[in-house]
Amino acid sequence: MSEVESTDDSGRAAAVVIGGGLAGITAALALADAGLRVTLLEGRPRLGGLAFSFQRGALTVDNGQHVYLRCCTAYRWFLDRVDGSSLAPLQDRLDVPVLDAEAAPGRRLGRIGRSALPVPLHLARSLATYQHLSLAERANVGRAALALKGLDLTDPALDAQNFGDWLAGHGQSERAVEALWDLVGVATLNAVARDSSLGLAAMVFKTGLLSDPGAADIGWARVPLGELHDTLARKALDSAGVRTEIRTRVTSISPYENGRWSVQVPGERIEADTVVLAVPQREAHDLLPEGALDAPERLLEIGTAPILNIHVVYDRKVLTAPFFAALGSPVQWVFDRTEASGLREGQYLALSQSAAQDEIDEPVSALRERYLPELERLLPRARGAEVKDFFVTRERTATFAPAPGVGRLRPGARTKAPGLYLAGAWTATGWPATMESAVRSGVGAAGAALDALGRPRDHLLGLFEEAA
Repeated sequence: MSEVESTDDSGRAAAVVIGGGLAGITAALALADAGLRVTLLEGRPRLGGLAFSFQRGALTVDNGQHVYLRCCTAYRWFLDRVDGSSLAPLQDRLDVPVLDAEAAPGRRLGRIGRSALPVPLHLARSLATYQHLSLAERANVGRAALALKGLDLTDPALDAQNFGDWLAGHGQSERAVEALWDLVGVATLNAVARDSSLGLAAMVFKTGLLSDPGAADIGWARVPLGELHDTLARKALDSAGVRTEIRTRVTSISPYENGRWSVQVPGERIEADTVVLAVPQREAHDLLPEGALDAPERLLEIGTAPILNIHVVYDRKVLTAPFFAALGSPVQWVFDRTEASGLREGQYLALSQSAAQDEIDEPVSALRERYLPELERLLPRARGAEVKDFFVTRERTATFAPAPGVGRLRPGARTKAPGLYLAGAWTATGWPATMESAVRSGVGAAGAALDALGRPRDHLLGLFEEAA
């Protein structure tokens, strides 16, 4: 069995990061940028965690559609750090087409957008003309938004409350919840309002829609996610001097001598001064040494929520917009992935179906029978088009469930074991399970480790204060 020492000839401290998703990649880069000798270990054959790509014949397919917002400052830092910002640009200004499958043909299209006016006036025109709600419902939405803006996100009592009950108590009709609050909330929280913590929901709406006029402008990758989160991330890690090992699963973490750690992988024991555990919560629970957390069983109480992704390739162009959201239909959000996938003829649409507990295990044939007619209802051009391919990707544990009370279960970056830190979108970042939360957790874990080592973290100033 080989061993790797914790310091090299230059005396640099060594760190091991376990997990090659966005949290682990971020932690590894932040630690390496501070001068540590870093080893990144990932059990899968690629980096990127649950935001990855794969090949299906000539197509390059993302396992699911991922977007970010202008307010996602940590993920934007990540894109800059891996030289990927130009490949995942933001909208100039928020604009979301919303199609109602049950509306009369002339009233099917509504839009959610913003102006350059200050908050909250930046949304006033969009709300006033949002035809999927009545005049009374629009007025009630405005009043609820102002009440939401007044909530104190640091109040722990918000975590225990139900967002759906709060909306009902503030005059929101079932239609308003469907056509606005859940339209945004399901996509960001991976849960409907009645299953969501008020604390997390308030964070999403206050930060995204009520903090800065441009906060909710949407960005998404114009290339396969694997190009950003694997290819470019690997180049950045290599340039930073990080040793990256894929297909390498950690079997144990244990204290060693002189305050160091021993990380065991098949055929090798790696010694380190610092270990960042950046894996899903159940895997973290199984690897944590005894005494690292006061109540490690709480990690197993953090529920998970699935996301179903439906992929349809047509023989012709059926959608002219880059994406749209849907009402009155099981369809939620639809994205044009033609160019990013490498498809040369026809059009490739990806349907992102969050909070998909009722459908995640349904056979492809049943999903095809349900969703193809729905696309024809929403997109008239699809009615005469030939379906060249139809397939499904399933992430059964895509995110942690943002249920009321989840906040008390999410641990911070620091553990009770000196030199051992936690990262992952499920940790206490204050954000729901998004790419932003994952990157923030990696920054937070790296910052805590550098503090403990007495190392400068000037390269994280500003960003660390937001993410800690």
